[in-house]
Amino acid sequence: MRALLTGYPGFIGKRLLRRILDDNAAATVVCLVDEGRRADADADLLRLPAEQRPRVRVVMGDVKKMDLGLAGLEIAALADITHIFHLAAVQSTSASPAVLDAVNVGGVRNVIALAKELPQLLRFVHFSSCFVSGERQGVILEDDDDAITRRSPYEDSKWRGEKLARQAMSELPVSVIRPSVVVGDSATGEVDRFDGVYAMGILIVTSPIGVPIPLPGPGLAPLHLVPVDYLTQVVLKVATDATAVGKTFHVVDPNPLSARMIYDLVGRRAGKKTPAPPTSPPGWTSMPLTFAARRASQLASQLSGPLFDLLPSLERVRRGAAAVELFDRFVIYNASNTTQLLAGSSILCPRFDSYVDTLVKFVKESLREERQTRRKVQDPLL
Repeated sequence: MRALLTGYPGFIGKRLLRRILDDNAAATVVCLVDEGRRADADADLLRLPAEQRPRVRVVMGDVKKMDLGLAGLEIAALADITHIFHLAAVQSTSASPAVLDAVNVGGVRNVIALAKELPQLLRFVHFSSCFVSGERQGVILEDDDDAITRRSPYEDSKWRGEKLARQAMSELPVSVIRPSVVVGDSATGEVDRFDGVYAMGILIVTSPIGVPIPLPGPGLAPLHLVPVDYLTQVVLKVATDATAVGKTFHVVDPNPLSARMIYDLVGRRAGKKTPAPPTSPPGWTSMPLTFAARRASQLASQLSGPLFDLLPSLERVRRGAAAVELFDRFVIYNASNTTQLLAGSSILCPRFDSYVDTLVKFVKESLREERQTRRKVQDPLL
């Protein structure tokens, strides 16, 4: 495998790079890195085992640009690429439609154009999202592509990008990955973005027992989470199995728990209590400040720092709640393609209750390290 990886050094990209290098001792990887992420990429590469570093090459580029912003000689050096993993995307639901269109749609178009010029290409793996299903409820099939209403410019941009990848299936060996909400590693708990559902989880972990953190909505619908280590295993299987060409794969927990059950689990593991039903009233994310919300905002402001910039204000606390509210609808993502592909393999999605302790432990340790670092900066004598 001679792979081109976009979206590095993002959370999933870093772990997919390690999965490729660990599972294939002969694999080499070219990582396309945006100029603004150069320092992060260099630091991450130094964390690789010394014997693996020579198998990774970084090129500076931009998926928004024609030829990904690469010079002629750089493009020529990609002639032996056998696999493309296209992860580069804007994930923020608050990004402007113009930015989402440029990266999540235009970026796909530009990577596809480059892929058509690579004579040895065996697979193009495009990362989409389960949430391109928009407002649909019920069972969502992997090949569903109905013209439906999507709830945000982000979902719409991801769908239009996926549609370009699907259209390219007639010319390229494309496989589409649709992951659900990606959480930390099930073995280590490691995650580097405490947003979305993590925002509410952190508030549960850090709140006093007597201050309940409300869960938006009834919390009865499945909350679709998937650990990043399982995702990378599935992706590499998809990329190396000939039967995966031309197919779409939902990468989800086959037995998802409800949002209520997940937050109860997190609360119990953290030694805290979540509110008993009924939970917060509809529209909590737009209500005036309540005592609990005000206290949540105070807690959030105490977590400001490199890892917790998402939680310095009530507005961002509400965003975490809104993220859960967005997922609070009855949807089942049918994963028959994924199930068939993994049949007979050792790749299994772990149950959430088997790794929730690991996630909570990582969050707690990260909080502790952040506070210790902040104290040392404030008082060098400590």
